[in-house]
Amino acid sequence: MSLDPAAGRAVKIAVQGGLARVTLDRPPVNVLTTAMMRDLASALRSVAADPDVRVVRLDAEGKTFSAGVDVGEHLGPALPAMMDALADLFAAFESVPQPIVAVVQGAALGGGLEVVLGCDLVVASERASFAQPEIKLGVFAPPATVLLPRRIGASAATGLLLTGESLSASQAWGLGLVHAVLPVEGFETAAEAWVGKLLALSGVALRLAKRALSASLDLPLREAHDAVHDIYLNDLMATQDAREGLESLVAKRPPVWKHR
Repeated sequence: MSLDPAAGRAVKIAVQGGLARVTLDRPPVNVLTTAMMRDLASALRSVAADPDVRVVRLDAEGKTFSAGVDVGEHLGPALPAMMDALADLFAAFESVPQPIVAVVQGAALGGGLEVVLGCDLVVASERASFAQPEIKLGVFAPPATVLLPRRIGASAATGLLLTGESLSASQAWGLGLVHAVLPVEGFETAAEAWVGKLLALSGVALRLAKRALSASLDLPLREAHDAVHDIYLNDLMATQDAREGLESLVAKRPPVWKHR
């Protein structure tokens, strides 16, 4: 296991067996300061550039995933730097070619939910909750305003953004925000197994599938088909793993991935 001290005190990175585990560690509720957002962006770019990383897990220490961005840094001269760090953080999320799985053990509020929205997949404990309560403070949530409609549709996103109401884990699952809800008892073991299912897949296939999804998302239908067709034919089918996966099925044997 390797730890990256450059990630800073409040963000930790551990890389082992193709998994990069990025952990928010600012007790008691992982409030996101400007410095912490910079550290998280740096951590994401670090794992994005690591060819041995196939899956990224983003989690948090303690009972709360994150209570959001530091309210004090929304005020006065601290605001421009905070907004710049927030924008850079989501640019960093977009730069990560590997699938990112958010493992949410507790409340993800405000900027905490926005961090979850930066991830591709979400695993939540039954005790987790999700909310964008910014409207109750007379403001709104910039990244969530962009990302929530793309994740759960415009109508559901409008309800959350304009009321600030909270979702339970099961409600979030029903909207498609969460991909698996796991019991509180044994949550860590179950989350590790869930992420492990991704690690058992081809790393290069995961990257290219994520790229194809991103490339096609906002295109007109015909252009989206063409973009995905091009990635499949010219990128995916040029990999060793695509051939291995298909040949292993014909041969009725388990595939042996090269991740390239």
